[in-house]
Amino acid sequence: MKHNVGSYDAAIRFFVGCALMYWGVHEKSWWALVGVAPLLTSAFAFCPLYLPFHIDTTYTDRGPAK
Repeated sequence: MKHNVGSYDAAIRFFVGCALMYWGVHEKSWWALVGVAPLLTSAFAFCPLYLPFHIDTTYTDRGPAK
């Protein structure tokens, strides 16, 4: 599986996932389950929704293409 989530993107996803899970558990709502998706995409550095749109945020880690 090719990585398509860069380090900055993964950090934002991790923060959002943790915040959603905290809020969902605190409010006893289903938002805690929604927070799992950003955490998984952050952990595996792969987002399946990026594939059809050919998005790749790992370029920020490598620098500009020459």
